[in-house]
Amino acid sequence: MPDIKIAGADGEFGAYMATPDSGTGPGIVVIQEIFGVNQVMRDLCDAYAEQGYIAVCPDLFWRIEPGVQLTDQSQEEWDRAFELMNGFLPDFEKGVGDLTATMAFIRDMDGCTGKVGCVGYCLGGSLAYTMACQSDSNASVGYYPVQIDDFLEYAQYIKNPAMFHVAELDGFCPPESQDKIAQAFAGNDKISLHNYAGVDHAFARKGGGNFDEGAATLADGRTADFFKANLG
Repeated sequence: MPDIKIAGADGEFGAYMATPDSGTGPGIVVIQEIFGVNQVMRDLCDAYAEQGYIAVCPDLFWRIEPGVQLTDQSQEEWDRAFELMNGFLPDFEKGVGDLTATMAFIRDMDGCTGKVGCVGYCLGGSLAYTMACQSDSNASVGYYPVQIDDFLEYAQYIKNPAMFHVAELDGFCPPESQDKIAQAFAGNDKISLHNYAGVDHAFARKGGGNFDEGAATLADGRTADFFKANLG
């Protein structure tokens, strides 16, 4: 599957794209973790393409360092990933703009059926929440979103279906944050919230230290059903 270029508001950025064998389908913007558009993200795009979606994962760190592809297998890579995340946060809204541009790019493709959603993991989960609040995403999914506590008032503005997966033992989203999220989301019937007992942050990252096959299978199955119902 190809690496492509997308024109954004303030420059051109890279992305990985996977397309279904049919060449047509709804779209999904796959939103990266803090490790860049690495093999994990590329494999996710390929898996969504196998389910019938045009899947595109844009490089959100391109303003800092284009083409980042880290793993979670060494402390050096973890340190670099957090450096990149901290460098990205001041440009968070520009990153949202890149995601919006990616969504428009997919919608304009000849093979796209018109509906486009998004799914994000970790940092991408937080961005998926933002996209649900303020973009025209037809359906949004966030895996273990973090640091959204100060922005929960915007949950009321989510107009299209959204789903979020939260890990009970997530050190980046402590119990008090999880309680606030649950309370805020309960007021909007467009939002589905699922909690996964006994698992930690990144429980769905295959090959990662916190990977839990049971929880990942359950969350991924719910996500597949959700996208089928809302993007099909």
